[in-house]
Amino acid sequence: MPEFRHRHAALLALPAGHAADRYGERRMAVAGALFLTAAATAFTTIGHTVAGLVAAGILLGTGHLGSAIAQQALVANTTERGRHDTAFGHYTFAAFLGRAAGPLLIAAFGGQAAIPDTGSIFAASCGLSLLLLALSALLPNHPTGRAEADDGDLRTLLRLPGLTHALLTSCVVLAAVDITLACLPALGAELGLTASAVGLLLTLRGLASMTSRFFLGRLARAVGRRRLLVVGTLGAVAGILLTPVPMPLWLLAALLVVVGFGLGVGQPLTTSWLAESAPAGTRGRPMSLRLVGNRTGQLFIPEAAGLMAAGLGTGGVLFVTAITLGWAGIAARRLSADP
Repeated sequence: MPEFRHRHAALLALPAGHAADRYGERRMAVAGALFLTAAATAFTTIGHTVAGLVAAGILLGTGHLGSAIAQQALVANTTERGRHDTAFGHYTFAAFLGRAAGPLLIAAFGGQAAIPDTGSIFAASCGLSLLLLALSALLPNHPTGRAEADDGDLRTLLRLPGLTHALLTSCVVLAAVDITLACLPALGAELGLTASAVGLLLTLRGLASMTSRFFLGRLARAVGRRRLLVVGTLGAVAGILLTPVPMPLWLLAALLVVVGFGLGVGQPLTTSWLAESAPAGTRGRPMSLRLVGNRTGQLFIPEAAGLMAAGLGTGGVLFVTAITLGWAGIAARRLSADP
């Protein structure tokens, strides 16, 4: 289901980005919330069948896509130039909090059984999606009013210096986040760590990412956006390379803090760079281009890592991930410091 959702999102992302530019962020956000409400309803009513799950998954992917592009375009359009690093750092920090709250909501509504009560969870999701719909209707709107897609604007975006490197860096960083999350439990088993120790390591990695995002604006002003992106990414590379090496738990925890901090800056910094580089009225499209790259990376890179795991083991997968991430970090040097 996640792979199907990534393919679905990649196909619809560019049209959704153009729609956000043409009709405005509020309308796109409301449309996304309506699809999410429909998805929650479908999971509740017909989610017990295969066809129902597929239909609900399509609605869920479409709704998430519309909401994400609308939110990112709104942040880009309502933030003063020079403050996008802070704005997108806080935006991704809030998104991280939402992901962290998901398991808590499952525990709250799913009951105490080994298999949670999905009916109660989906019913609660209906209520949350209605709340999202109400909040989306209150958002401001910045439509361009253009009736047809402006191919010239898209070509202009594609010719921006450093655009490809920004998209590739964002894609590889997100894939590296997914791979490290998947590999850490397996690596912990290989190193003889307890489940509680692995949970602590994952928590520290997540808190480090949240910290880097919350203070992203100050860090970018102090160090420089491009330097922060390159140093943070290469620091994560060093941490990932050393993670499989047997060491004391406290040292492994310190390494994962470095990894989390470095991976945490990649997404908001590349998003900020794209927002400031795009002409006014076209910022939904670079957000959609970034999403296409991210979903493509999430679809193919972890699958390739899974194939390698059979022959290389967890340490080998982390090594290849680090090398790929290092290439992306070096490529990020070609981004302009101030678009």
